[in-house]
Amino acid sequence: MANGMESAPDAVQCPVCLKDFASDTINGHLDVCLTDKSEPPSKKCRLGSKVEPPGDNGAGSGSSSVAAPPSSLVFSMFKTSKSKASGPGERNVSLSSKQPAASAANKGLKRNLSGEEEPRREGTEDVQSQSSGSNGQAVKASQGESSPRTLMTSNKPLAQSLRPSTLEEYFGQNKVVGPQTLLRSLLDSQEIPSLILWGPPGCGKTTLAHIIASGSKKKGTARFVTLSATSASTSDVREVIKQAHNELRLCKRKTIMFIDEIHRFNKSQQDTFLPHVECGTVTLIGATTENPSFQVNAALLSRCRVLVLEKLSVEAMGSILERAVARLGIGVLGREPANPRQREQSDAHDPKILIEEKALDTIAHLCDGDARAGLNGLQLAVQAQVTSSRLGQSGADASREILVTEEHVKEGLQRSHILYDRAGEEHYNCISALHKSMRGSHENASLYWLGRMLEGGEDPLYVARRLVRFASEDVGMADPAALPQAVSAFQACHFIGMPECEVILAQCAVYLARAPKSVGVYKAYGNVKACLRNHRGPLPSVPLHLRNAPTGLMKQLGYAKGYKYNPAFSDAVEQQYLPEELQGTDFFTWTPS
Repeated sequence: MANGMESAPDAVQCPVCLKDFASDTINGHLDVCLTDKSEPPSKKCRLGSKVEPPGDNGAGSGSSSVAAPPSSLVFSMFKTSKSKASGPGERNVSLSSKQPAASAANKGLKRNLSGEEEPRREGTEDVQSQSSGSNGQAVKASQGESSPRTLMTSNKPLAQSLRPSTLEEYFGQNKVVGPQTLLRSLLDSQEIPSLILWGPPGCGKTTLAHIIASGSKKKGTARFVTLSATSASTSDVREVIKQAHNELRLCKRKTIMFIDEIHRFNKSQQDTFLPHVECGTVTLIGATTENPSFQVNAALLSRCRVLVLEKLSVEAMGSILERAVARLGIGVLGREPANPRQREQSDAHDPKILIEEKALDTIAHLCDGDARAGLNGLQLAVQAQVTSSRLGQSGADASREILVTEEHVKEGLQRSHILYDRAGEEHYNCISALHKSMRGSHENASLYWLGRMLEGGEDPLYVARRLVRFASEDVGMADPAALPQAVSAFQACHFIGMPECEVILAQCAVYLARAPKSVGVYKAYGNVKACLRNHRGPLPSVPLHLRNAPTGLMKQLGYAKGYKYNPAFSDAVEQQYLPEELQGTDFFTWTPS
């Protein structure tokens, strides 16, 4: 027996890498294994709080570990790999052969502060694949392997369920992340700079951030944390930065912090990021629909690269919708299915769903470049027809085909999804386009930009005030009646309001576009302001003969002396009206020095 023990010493399992080692070499291995780990080891299941004393059958080679003092329980996790009999107490203290698989399956998914799933540790995928039941289903769900029918019946919006995870599925922003762009090469090499993503809603800002996160998780180069400026506070940001310090110091791993709607943070809150972005503790990715020049600190802008994402084109929206119907297993009427296995993924008793190609084109045109609005509109139209079919049919008729037409899509979207923000960037863009179109005497463009603003919900009185300004600035003395026309339009809009006043504004805009233009008064007054601002020394005094003299003292001082009252003369009166220093100046032709 002694010889057998010497020739085959007990094998002990390492709690970190789960490999077997001889009992005389385990301590040396632990020193190396714990030092080489890039991050702290996962938490293990606690040892049983109750340890049964060994019974009558406990006498033997397996009972010594139970009879040891309580301090020796720490080492009881180094179980032997031999399949020899052991007492009940030993089975409670030591880890069974099934325990590593269960603990590995439980620790396979780790969640960070934002709820994002971090990648599995090495060595857990094989163990997880052996698990069955609900654990296996949870792994499939976490990997996004939901069936088409599940995606359609889920309460989660379709735009969120079908969010791309790779740049190959990311459409519409080739100028920014195309194959030959600088950013694409940086993303491929995981050299991610701090970014500010600026673009309209639904153009792919959040999706691009998730793609960056997915690449970082696969390669294990960075930790990804998501916060929203609409709900997060400064203390939340400081906590993430504190964890980023520890992660960089202990694990040599960077932290990517994604801040959605970063313009919601005020200037002092944005200053929190400055030193940490500067020293590289965190890589900041901010997403905003507002102009960063106005909404983001200049100091923070200088530390980040601003990427301008454009509104999605109709072609890009078509590609996104094609990917959606293929993923959902929906067939396009009159077209062969690209993947015949899509129908096999759904229940055989479910009806076949078809959609007209014209309906997809309608969604691509009506969503106004907003992928979120397009995908959710598609989901609404399909779900409505599926529900209507189930309520109206039963038995064998319930398995008939369901056709989604263009009328169903229009009913779901109601009207064009017009992008307009009364307090944002689009507000200033549209009013500038209206002003310049009237200045260029283009009446059709003037009506178009006016309609864009009014249909988007703009205040009609704001537009009317801008028309009053235009009547004096750009039309001026070329048509003096333009100003009364604009003022009358403002008063009429104030009286009756929307929607009746829209034709009044349209009439005024067309009148101003057709009117002759003259900026003489506007330029002359600008020259006067330049003259006053550029004057060196004290401003010239008002000439004495132009001053009023209501008191005797002022008359004695020479006020109003020598003034010629113009109506008292039948001919033109020659007298000086400008200060002595400005005699002969014509501000209509004068050029500031």
